[in-house]
Amino acid sequence: MEFQHTSVLLQEVIDGLAVKPDGIYVDGTLGGAGHGSVVCSMLGDKGRFIGIDQDADAIAASTERLKPYGSKVTIVRSNYAEMKQVLQELGIAGVDGITLDLGVSSFQLDTSERGFSYRFDAPLDMRMDDRQALSAYNVVNEYSESDLFHLIKNYGEDKFAKNIAKHIVIERAKEPIKTTGRLAEIISQAIPMKVRKQGGHPAKRTFQAIRIEVNQELSVLQNTLEEMIDLLNPGGRLCIITFHSLEDRIVKQAFKKAQDPCTCPPNFPVCVCGNRSKGHMVGRKPILPSEEEMERNPRAKSAKLRVFEHI
Repeated sequence: MEFQHTSVLLQEVIDGLAVKPDGIYVDGTLGGAGHGSVVCSMLGDKGRFIGIDQDADAIAASTERLKPYGSKVTIVRSNYAEMKQVLQELGIAGVDGITLDLGVSSFQLDTSERGFSYRFDAPLDMRMDDRQALSAYNVVNEYSESDLFHLIKNYGEDKFAKNIAKHIVIERAKEPIKTTGRLAEIISQAIPMKVRKQGGHPAKRTFQAIRIEVNQELSVLQNTLEEMIDLLNPGGRLCIITFHSLEDRIVKQAFKKAQDPCTCPPNFPVCVCGNRSKGHMVGRKPILPSEEEMERNPRAKSAKLRVFEHI
């Protein structure tokens, strides 16, 4: 299957980056290089682009797509959490723009054997990096009922989390839950019939929660935002596309803290804590897809873009 993914908020990201022909740009979630290929097309002879992704299929697809841009492109298979180390190894101290698209690619969702989707019956996997040990199978069959409840409640924001966790534990005691199809069936049984009929697949939230846990998506994001801002040159911009409220909240709070890090009590006449602003958020509200884009690509509906500019 060819690696396909429709880049969300493409022009908005390009505008947010404010690409300079001689700049250095990093895409920490390269995917099929949808955003990256446009950035590369705008770079001059001195410009440079570094693409990072942990997915082997994404690396293969983006390498092929970016071949025309030759030596100005460097592609590395890694997690964006290792961005600082990757840049250090390339001899790069600062960059002019960083992009993260935190969505799961269409390729990952539509390739049944990757085990990301409840739409196919496939082995439980959900690993974005197949070199890691932890998979969805481990989470579903080895986590305690309490741990399952908390991750479904917190990461899936599902009000039936307690009952879903209970059903998973009951069913796995009979035999291991090995496939996405079986897990989706168990989740459906744990949700009241009237709710099942009210639009959206009943397993959607739980699958999201398990995927986040398997790939440690929220902790990686939270632990690397400040470091990515520090990697920006003066005037450099960090553009992040999120797809659910938990991610967006983390990004929003990190950007606010970087913009106004002062910890002094509000009644202090002057700042004495010594914390200085690292820059500012570009726009007070997130940038959303247009009606036209959402109609063309339904997966864009929950996307939000936030941009931070370094001083």
